[in-house]
Amino acid sequence: MSEPTVSTVTVLAADYFRSYSVVGLLAALGVLFVAVAFGAGRLLRPVVPTREKLLTYECGVDPVGEGWAHTQVRYYVYAFLYVIFAVDSIFLFPWATVFAAAGYGATTLVEMFIFLGFLAVGLLYAYKKGVLEWT
Repeated sequence: MSEPTVSTVTVLAADYFRSYSVVGLLAALGVLFVAVAFGAGRLLRPVVPTREKLLTYECGVDPVGEGWAHTQVRYYVYAFLYVIFAVDSIFLFPWATVFAAAGYGATTLVEMFIFLGFLAVGLLYAYKKGVLEWT
């Protein structure tokens, strides 16, 4: 097998960077579009601050009392657990396609059971800590 010449390497490098130049051009156009939209919005919007406009506004109700509200941390824990198991399900689909390929059955099966074991230990830990109880 012969080694590639300098001109062949140059042509291959040029083709490689030309394909990424399209991505760079689209990224630049996207940034330019967003910048023009924000600039036009800033130039065209009316700026008439009044006392009522500077008040905190939420859901059409005037603010009463302190601005601090206590939020239950369990909502974040449930959201975090959902994200963990959503990522788990995302990993199961490619695993199923690799598992179906010839020659990868036992290896991928063991790897997936190790992965599911780690998730099960995490879920068991959350259960033992009482995180999953809604009281």
